[in-house]
Amino acid sequence: MDDFTLPDRKDATDHSETTAAEPPRTDADIPGYLETLGIPGLADIHIHFLPTNVLDKVWAYFDAAEASYGYPWPIHYRYDTETRLQIVRDLGVRAIPALTYPHKPGMAAWLNEWNREFAAAHDDVIHCATLYAEPESAGYVPEALAAGARLFKVHIQVGGFSPDDPVLDRAWAALAEAQVPIVIHAGSEPLPGTYTGPQAVAKVLERYPSLQLVIAHMGMPEYGAFASLAEDYSGVHLDTTMYVSGFFSSPAEVDPAYRNRLAGLQDKIILGSDFPNIPYPYADQISGLAGLRLGDDWIRSVLWRNGARVLGLDR
Repeated sequence: MDDFTLPDRKDATDHSETTAAEPPRTDADIPGYLETLGIPGLADIHIHFLPTNVLDKVWAYFDAAEASYGYPWPIHYRYDTETRLQIVRDLGVRAIPALTYPHKPGMAAWLNEWNREFAAAHDDVIHCATLYAEPESAGYVPEALAAGARLFKVHIQVGGFSPDDPVLDRAWAALAEAQVPIVIHAGSEPLPGTYTGPQAVAKVLERYPSLQLVIAHMGMPEYGAFASLAEDYSGVHLDTTMYVSGFFSSPAEVDPAYRNRLAGLQDKIILGSDFPNIPYPYADQISGLAGLRLGDDWIRSVLWRNGARVLGLDR
């Protein structure tokens, strides 16, 4: 997963802004856009499928989001499970993550069992797993790996724990040894938490530098600090979830210096969407990334190559 070389930082501004592909305006435009780019599909690393009772609670939370966030958050893809699976297939997602995450102790192990069963029932669903900062993680994380889990999800704000809690040492060690990617939401937006931010993640990486961490939402809003971790550690990547989609930010708002860093991080940025819990069409994420005007080769890397490599789809 880390058999590539990060472009030298001094060359980060040496990139092409040429583009031959017209960004998609609607979801229906996405397959044609991918064909024009010459890539076989999308490698979206940040998609959620959850047990129905958990998903109902998540959707109820977002329905009331204006009270917490100060703005509404309408779920754009509020459909049953099979319909949502077909939607992402039609968009071009070649292997479908089913990311879950616990909000309290004693929840992760049964989510992992649900994940195992869900993946077994669908050939194109990635076997995912999760963890919580609890002593039991030392057992159920290796068990999930032994059962075939290929992608983990950790949510620091929702879980309300620090990733550098010593109780997780055995879990992190198992994940580092297995070289399985972990999508970790550690940034302090859309809501900060007691343990959000880059500091604790950096401490985990100091102890386990080979961890394959995928920083969700590009680390929003601590973009620069999380980009530095991606530059300094071969296994750290950033996922694009909601970035420059027009909801929190747009391409025009991106600082030129950070835009140049994104060019230099071409091999470290992976498509993420947060489907189905997004308040806009899926196409908005892709058109926003194209709007950065970092060139078609950069887009190919972000939409397919990097995620395919990290998820093992290119083997």
